[in-house]
Amino acid sequence: MRGRLGTGRGAGAHPAPLAGAAGERGWLLERERESAAEAAIAAERDRIARELHDIVSHNVSLMVVQASAAREVLGTMPDEAATALRAVEDAGRGAMTELRHLLGLLAPAPDGTDGDPGPGARAVGAPLAPQPGLDRLGPLVDRISFAGLPVEVHVSGEPCPLPQGVDVTAYRIIQEALTNALRHGDGGKAQVTVRYAGHALRVEILSTGPSVLTGTAPSVTGGGSAPPASRPYGEGTGRGLLGLRERVAVYGGELDARRRLGGGFRVRARIPLDRP
Repeated sequence: MRGRLGTGRGAGAHPAPLAGAAGERGWLLERERESAAEAAIAAERDRIARELHDIVSHNVSLMVVQASAAREVLGTMPDEAATALRAVEDAGRGAMTELRHLLGLLAPAPDGTDGDPGPGARAVGAPLAPQPGLDRLGPLVDRISFAGLPVEVHVSGEPCPLPQGVDVTAYRIIQEALTNALRHGDGGKAQVTVRYAGHALRVEILSTGPSVLTGTAPSVTGGGSAPPASRPYGEGTGRGLLGLRERVAVYGGELDARRRLGGGFRVRARIPLDRP
C-alpha cells in the first residue's frame, strides 16, 4: 500500500515542472510583445518628430525671412511690404494645412475624418491632401525663390512613378536643403538636380555662400572656386539632416551632406528603386 501511495505521489509530481516551464514561456512571450510594442512606439515617435520638423522648420523659416523683409521696406515700399506679408500668411496657412494632415492621421474623429484644427482652417471633413512629393517641387522652388534664394532645377533621365515613401523622402531632402540654404546662404543661390538613373533615384542640391577661404561667393556649379570640402556637416545642422539620413536608410539608400570650401553646402542622396 505504501508503495502504491508513493508511486501516486511521484506521478503527481510531473505536472509541476511542466507548469513552471509553460509559465516561463508565457512570461518570455509577454516580454517580447512588450519590447516589440516599445520599439514600435519609439519608431513612430521618431517619424512624427521628423514630420513635425520638416513642416515647422521650413514654413517658419520662410515666415521669418519674409517678415524681416517686410519690416525693412514697410515705410518706404508699402506694396513690397504687403507682398512679403502675404507670403508670410501663405507660409502660415501651408504649415497649418500640413499639420492638420499629420494630426488628422494621428487622431481621426470617430466618423473617420480629421478633427477641427481651429478657426481659419478648412471645413471639417474636407479631404486630406497627400504628403508632398516631387510633383510639388515647382511650388516649393517658387516659395524659396520668392523668399530670396534663386533656385535652378535640372531633371535628367526618364521620370517614372515612384513609391510614395521614396517620393516623399526625395521631396523632404530638397525641402530641407533649400531651407537651410535660405537660412544660411547670405544672398547666394542654389541648384537642384533630380536624376532618374535606372534602379535608383539620385538627388543633389548645391548652394553658394561666402567662401570659408576668401569670404566671397562662388558660382553654384563651382567654377573658379575651391573643391568641395571633405568634412561632413550633418551633426552641425540639427535634427533635419539626421532625420533625412534615417529616412533614406529605410530604403537602403545613403545621404551625404558636406560644406563646400568654396562656399555653401552640397547635399547628395541615392535611393534604390528596386528594393522589395
